[in-house]
Amino acid sequence: MTYYFLSSLFFLSSLLTAPSVAPKLGSFPAATTEEPADLVYRDLEKCTAALPSSACFKAAANGFFQLRAQGIITRDILAIADFSLSSNTRRLWVVNMNTHEVLYHTWVAHGRNTGDEFAQSFSNDAESNKSSLGFYATGTVYNGKHGISLRLNGLEKGVNDRALQRAVVMHGADYVSEDFIRKHTRLGRSLGCPAIPNDMVKPLIEALRDGSCLYIYHPSHAAQGVRS
Repeated sequence: MTYYFLSSLFFLSSLLTAPSVAPKLGSFPAATTEEPADLVYRDLEKCTAALPSSACFKAAANGFFQLRAQGIITRDILAIADFSLSSNTRRLWVVNMNTHEVLYHTWVAHGRNTGDEFAQSFSNDAESNKSSLGFYATGTVYNGKHGISLRLNGLEKGVNDRALQRAVVMHGADYVSEDFIRKHTRLGRSLGCPAIPNDMVKPLIEALRDGSCLYIYHPSHAAQGVRS
């Protein structure tokens, strides 16, 4: 019994006098409270200053991540049209959300009844000639009256879910150009489609086709998130 008691004391003594092996402070990665959208935006800021506002990007990215997780969006490409900005500015961004790169940055038109230089009024109704806000999944490419065009599936009930019925698609237009702005003091307007410059149609639509995400932003809608 005495032997086991002394052995136990020796063992405890060795633990108390053993050199510390605890890691030094700072040897572990610092915890972060940044959300995925913030991390992507921070990376994009390192490459270019020409970005949508952080509020616009965060609304777009959060919806993208939700739709991607649900399998509604199947590709890592996100297009953001910031309709809070003047139509005379390049307000369409195409972002690779996997590599954190801006692929394209160009002009995009809104509907003629949505506003003049600035977009102010939106609708989901047929024959309204207005733009619809919110999230879209891109569909197939086809050749129509505007040439190469991209079908858009509106994902938000009551907001843009009549896009296919209204034939709201992405297509090229000669009124979406810097030259048109110089002549008319503003970008041209569509019948509700997010029209893009003719010289950007092929590369941009090829990048977005078949399961990418398009988000048309305006502060009046952004706080509501994705409506299923």
